[in-house]
Amino acid sequence: MMSLAEVVEAPSLCAVFQATVAACPNVVALRRWEDGHEITWGEYGERVRRIAAGLATLGVRRGDTVAIMLTNRPEFHLVDAAVMHLGATAFSIYNTFTAEQVASLFDSAGNRVAICEQRFADTIRQATAHHPLEHIVCVDASVSDLLSLDALVESADPAFDFEATWRAVDREDLVALIYTSGTTGDPKGVELTHANLLFAVAAKAEQQREFTQEVDEERVISYLPDANLANRFAAHYVPMVTATTVTDVADGRSVLRAFADVHPTTFMGVPMIWYKLKALLEGELASAGGQHALETGLRKARLELAGEPVPVDLAEEYAEVDAAVLAAARARLGVDALVFATSGGAPIAPETLEFLLAVGVRVCEVYGLTESAASGIGNHPDRIRIGTVGQPRGGVEAQLAEDGELLLRSRGVMRGYRNDPEKTAATIDADGWLHTGDIATIDADGYVRIVDRKKDMIINSSGKNLAPTNIENAVKLASPLLSSVVAVGEGRPHIAALLVLDREQAEAFAEQHGIDDRRPEALARDPQVLAAVAEGVRRGNERLSRVEQVRAHTVLPTYWDANGDELTATTKVRRKLVNEKYAAEIESLYA
Repeated sequence: MMSLAEVVEAPSLCAVFQATVAACPNVVALRRWEDGHEITWGEYGERVRRIAAGLATLGVRRGDTVAIMLTNRPEFHLVDAAVMHLGATAFSIYNTFTAEQVASLFDSAGNRVAICEQRFADTIRQATAHHPLEHIVCVDASVSDLLSLDALVESADPAFDFEATWRAVDREDLVALIYTSGTTGDPKGVELTHANLLFAVAAKAEQQREFTQEVDEERVISYLPDANLANRFAAHYVPMVTATTVTDVADGRSVLRAFADVHPTTFMGVPMIWYKLKALLEGELASAGGQHALETGLRKARLELAGEPVPVDLAEEYAEVDAAVLAAARARLGVDALVFATSGGAPIAPETLEFLLAVGVRVCEVYGLTESAASGIGNHPDRIRIGTVGQPRGGVEAQLAEDGELLLRSRGVMRGYRNDPEKTAATIDADGWLHTGDIATIDADGYVRIVDRKKDMIINSSGKNLAPTNIENAVKLASPLLSSVVAVGEGRPHIAALLVLDREQAEAFAEQHGIDDRRPEALARDPQVLAAVAEGVRRGNERLSRVEQVRAHTVLPTYWDANGDELTATTKVRRKLVNEKYAAEIESLYA
């Protein structure tokens, strides 16, 4: 394996991958959670070689683009790495996209080849009516009009020179095209080079290595869409450096069940995952002994977070309750092996991070954009400052523009947006600063606090600027029945909110309270549910200033998840769409 210094200056990600294959041929690289099927790094490397040869026979060359529409499964890693070794550029498609949306991406990317699984074949076929393709490869079945992955491999030209091909790949070649899910407008195609990702993965691996040196086997779970850079980065590119075993979970909603099987050592979670884990841990600690253990953990955690020494007697008491109660709870849920855990993609409630730290799950809030190759800012596990996203990582510069917008500069900053030089120029200035679109503050120690998206700030009828995320987190934290809260109030006299029930919590509440009709539309008007939600809003308002408080709310008769229109893959609200889709409900709150 390469040293991290060698990774940063490597000729390409292909060279890093090949070094890991050579160093760890018998280590498990890929694992399918559903049936436990495993592929070693040696097998990974050989299958990449064979698939690359097949793709080359189809005419895929350096500089081409290839579309991938797969669930989280080992074949994603195989075909993506094969495309990379040809000097071509892969892009993944969200599994929820319609044929029209897929065709739009094809038009932007200019691909001639798509790789999919059987369930998405019809969508790809329909998209070709708008953007013809030369080849469609199906990875999991033999479909009459599609080329199977096995047939692709068998068709390869035996004279193909794999070694020479991957060694010709250059640092400035594009390795990934990421279409951002976006909270407004159409997806933008972010172009990332090998150099961008080598910089970013080396920085991430360096952070992880500080805490994984004593770990016998590094394990990570792939569960978010690979169309999102967060998952590609943490569960595809970084493992190429660290030789981590990646377990693919096809349905991201099963990720917490997968924890109990995988016992990951590193994990990147969106806030919703940590909220659900907190609820599970609270259930584990519902006994009297568990409550005492939690209180002890909170006392210790609060001292640590304040930078104050932990008294010897408290440290000893915590060690006792940890051994007697907390360690077993962590083991049952599969978080006992976590040594490097992060939260990103959206803001997380500080109380959740404090709770997790108290029970022995140290989660660091981090910040990065697709446009910065996920490199940026993060809390160090030993220097967590809750309420901030941490300090700039090695090689990343951060500063504030005059209006408070956060600017980043590093070797991870994208080459640009696909086919959009004007938007690229508006995002990356002449001095190389990436304009993030986030309003932030930076304290004397360099810790960054994200206030909110610049475009999402609410200006009420009195001209007061309000950060909706702060309001939403306060209400959501106080009401476990809710999965999403959307604060509204632009140009209005007060704040109102659209509320969305959490499916699991709402159904559990219905079970406990004898509510027979558990459809979301029924629960959204049930008196017991509405009373519990109203109480949560009241408690949330206690945490807010008077002008921020939610004065009116409505519970929507539906559930939201990343498969729908309202949320991105990392559960951020698409505010523009929500404001348009639920305009009537919003108006009723001000009637």
